Amino acid sequence: MTILVLGATGKTGRRVTSALDALGVAHRAVSRRTDLRFDWADQSTWAPALEGVTAVYLIPLAMNLDDAEVAAFVPQAVEAGVRRIVLLSARGIPSDDGRERAVRESGVDWTILRPTWFSQNFSEDYFLPEILAGEVTLPGSGDGAHPFIDAQDIADVAVAALTQEGHAGVAYEISGPEALTFDEALARIGDVSGRSIRINDVPAADYTAMLVRGGIEPAYAEVLTMSLTAIRAGHDASLSDGVPSVLGHDGRLFGDYVKEASAAWS
Repeated sequence: MTILVLGATGKTGRRVTSALDALGVAHRAVSRRTDLRFDWADQSTWAPALEGVTAVYLIPLAMNLDDAEVAAFVPQAVEAGVRRIVLLSARGIPSDDGRERAVRESGVDWTILRPTWFSQNFSEDYFLPEILAGEVTLPGSGDGAHPFIDAQDIADVAVAALTQEGHAGVAYEISGPEALTFDEALARIGDVSGRSIRINDVPAADYTAMLVRGGIEPAYAEVLTMSLTAIRAGHDASLSDGVPSVLGHDGRLFGDYVKEASAAWS
């Protein structure tokens, strides 16, 4: 088995790569910044990345909601010899999502992962600049909670699905083991960093406009705004059992993540 890891410099991709290294499983880690380049926008990079691989950890380009890239990539991967695909999707993806459909209809073993928002969004990007500035802007209002998931747990589930039997044809809903409000999450970060972090509530339309000004595509900005608004309104607090059902134990607590990531907020 040789596993192609897309998005290998990202939050889950680099953790999947490290886990495969530890297991001694042959793999090829690619992204737009690796020596062997993989770029969703450049199909000429696909075939060299796929040469000789039998499984793929498939991470679509998050900001591009167009199904066409994955719909074109999957049959090319199967033709190249891929026999197992693990797709990183997301909680709340609609049932008619074209990327999930392309994987389901691939004709090979497939597994779909639908995680909640990553804990690492607080320390590796997205919320990090605002935390360092002392104010996190969010759309809407409310004290709704969310079970943020550690990217390492996602990677561990992905590696199990890539290297073990028994996961074919399954879509795993995966979350952290506890639901926290944004106030609670930021308070825990403040405790370890010594920072005072406040939340700035803004209307949903203003939040979307802020994301677009920051360079995020309008359609994806609307998706992010809707997701965060739903969380704060209390509509996305449910826990999922994907992590314990695959790994045999609960995922990492947010407090443990905060301790490990504390240097990010120094």
